[in-house]
Amino acid sequence: MGARETLATNLRAARRRQGLSQEELAYRADIDRTYVSALERGVYAATIDVIERIARALDMQTWELLKP
Repeated sequence: MGARETLATNLRAARRRQGLSQEELAYRADIDRTYVSALERGVYAATIDVIERIARALDMQTWELLKP
């Protein structure tokens, strides 16, 4: 599994564990909801800046979203 797929899997799992919708996560991370969806499907590759914002929105460390 590549980094994009790992991020997609970890992002989806973390968001669901916290009971957040894609829309709520997008709001907290100041990104578009369709971008969250695309990241969770592995369609887009996120920049490190976006990964950091998502991690903060999920109250996680950045590396947790990238850990296989």
